Amino acid sequence: MSELLTGDFYRFEEMLAEDERRTLHRVREFLHDKVVPIANDCWLRGEFPIDLVKEYAELGIAALAHPECPGSKPSGLLSGFLALEMAHADPSMATFFGVHTGLAMGSIAACGSREQRERWLPAMSRMDEIGAFALTEPLGGSDVAGGMRTTARREGDVWVLDGAKRWIGNGTFADLIVVWARDVEDGQVKGFVVEKGTPGFTATKIENKMALRTVQNADITLSGCRVPEQNRLANARSFRDTARILRRTRSGVAWQAVGIMIAAYEIALRYAGEREQFGRPIASFQLVQDLLVKMLGNATACLGMVVRLARLQDEGVFKDEHSALAKAYCTSRMREAVGWARELLAGNGIILDYDIARFVADAEAIYSYEGTREINTLIVGRAVTGHGAFV
Repeated sequence: MSELLTGDFYRFEEMLAEDERRTLHRVREFLHDKVVPIANDCWLRGEFPIDLVKEYAELGIAALAHPECPGSKPSGLLSGFLALEMAHADPSMATFFGVHTGLAMGSIAACGSREQRERWLPAMSRMDEIGAFALTEPLGGSDVAGGMRTTARREGDVWVLDGAKRWIGNGTFADLIVVWARDVEDGQVKGFVVEKGTPGFTATKIENKMALRTVQNADITLSGCRVPEQNRLANARSFRDTARILRRTRSGVAWQAVGIMIAAYEIALRYAGEREQFGRPIASFQLVQDLLVKMLGNATACLGMVVRLARLQDEGVFKDEHSALAKAYCTSRMREAVGWARELLAGNGIILDYDIARFVADAEAIYSYEGTREINTLIVGRAVTGHGAFV
């Protein structure tokens, strides 16, 4: 399990420090042994393997998202490769982990007071408590910054939350849910940590999904949900603070897209070597090689982009437009790559037995969440032209 992924054609993984590669290989072995064998079954049944959470915890990688964790802070490159590796095995499990560490822990780390970080992050880093992130609403997605309907009203030392959220990953079983709501007094978006079991908070699983079926997305209803002032994220004062979280997690989605592309390429390459037509492997056909090389080209170009993005993150100079471009571009190339892999497998590409069908379906969710291609395009467009084209 220590070898490079076949799809890492330019050997980008070798840019990791030796101790980081050891961490990556340990995670790769876990995913290969524990996640890959059950991925299709969990996806088909739409059930989350909750028993695996303890084993994920034993890897110790959730602690890397804890700003006060012992040891050196992980590089953006290692964090990215971990996201890639998880998506390469199962995009659903990559999403579960990204929501917990990137969105939920990331919100508390970036916007919580020291006391709040000390109260919640240690248990979350051990995965004793799982987090969720509630931003998107039933009637609002791309316009949530200015059109958020969920409200927060202060009554003494308590905040009363009313409204609804939709597509909340981990929402059905999370212990701590970061809920974003508009303060009725000043109109600003603020963050609140709602603890599981709080009266007025209800989470219902969204059924009949065609993508990321293992992820437990929830519809959340907040009806007179009373949250103590001490659970209001102290440094979340406007939607700009929310955007700071999304800047980092969007780059993580771009890494996930690369993991999916590499998985699709490897599935197609393996199939091409095994499948015979006209008395020889289809890998010997020109048009099949053309599809494989296009998939590999997409994955390689995008991996180069996110590796550079990780360096900008580590240098502290990356901006919204950097992660927005990576998310928009890499997920678009991912969509092409999984389609080409499905094409190469022909009829076998539409059944779960050959794996690619799950990646084709899951790619649609990765393409859409954390900002649509259109919205991310407008973020980059504003940066390069100086003119905002948002409606």
